[in-house]
Amino acid sequence: MSLCNLGVVNQPMLVFGGAYSNLQATQAMRAEAEARGIAADHIVCTGDVVAYCADAQATVDLLIDWGVHVVMGNCEESLGQQAEDCGCGFEEGSACSVLSVAWYRHANAQIQASARAWMRQLPRSLNCVMGGKRVLCTHGSPASINEFVFASTSSSHKQLLLAAQKADIVVAGHCGLPFASVLENGWWLNAGVIGMPANDASPDTWYMMLTPTDTGLQVSWHPLAYDVSGAQSAMMQAALPPEYRDALASGLWPSQDVLPPAERALRGLAIRLSPLQID
Repeated sequence: MSLCNLGVVNQPMLVFGGAYSNLQATQAMRAEAEARGIAADHIVCTGDVVAYCADAQATVDLLIDWGVHVVMGNCEESLGQQAEDCGCGFEEGSACSVLSVAWYRHANAQIQASARAWMRQLPRSLNCVMGGKRVLCTHGSPASINEFVFASTSSSHKQLLLAAQKADIVVAGHCGLPFASVLENGWWLNAGVIGMPANDASPDTWYMMLTPTDTGLQVSWHPLAYDVSGAQSAMMQAALPPEYRDALASGLWPSQDVLPPAERALRGLAIRLSPLQID
C-alpha cells in the first residue's frame, strides 16, 4: 500500500474521519482546529471526504486549501477511478446500498477532473511515531480499504492486523463510530466522523486528539457542533433522498445494516468516551 511517513511527531495531532461532503461540518472542523492552534500539518483525515451530503466538490476544495493530511478512503478510491459505485462494502440490496446510489450519483456529477487526480494520489496509509509508539492511520483496515472494524470486532483480529503492520496503534475510519480497543499488544482507535452523527441521537459529530505526554500519549474524543440546518438545506436543494438529511438532525442512522449486534444495541444512547492514556 502507498504510505506517507510523517516521522516523529512531538506536538498534538487532530484526527477526524468522514467529512462526507458535509461542507458545514468541515468548515466547523477547520475553525475548531484553528481555535486549538493545530496547524494543518498536524491534522489527519482518515478518508471518505465525499459521501452522503450535498457539497462534494466544495468539501474537497476546502480540504485541499486547508492542506491537512488525507488518507484515501473507499469513496476517494472509487471517485478517483470513476467506478460505478462507492465501494463502501455495503451488502447488496441493503438500505445503505440502495441509498448510496443517489448520493454517489450526485457526488460523481460534481467532482471535477482535478479533484479525481488529487484523490488518486492520496496515500492508503500514514504512519508516524508519537509518544514512543508506532502509529498507523488508515481508512477501513490495513488489510482492506473498506473493511468495517468496530469496537465489538474481535480483539484477536485487530491484533493480527496490528502485528502485520508492526504497529503499536492503528487509527482507522470507515465504520463511522468513535471508539478505543485496548488489545493485548497495542491499541485500535477510531476518531469517528464529522459529516454524520454517530447514531447516538445527537446532531453533534466527533473528532479525536492525540497528545504526546511525558510518559506516552493521551487520546481524547470531542464532539463537534456545526450548522446542521445549513447542511440539510444544501441536501434538500440537491434533491438528495431525505433519509440522511433527517439523520443529521435526529442523530440516528436511517439503517443499521452494517452494524454488528453490539453496536445496534447502542442506537440512541449518548456516547461517553473517557481520555485514554497510552504508556
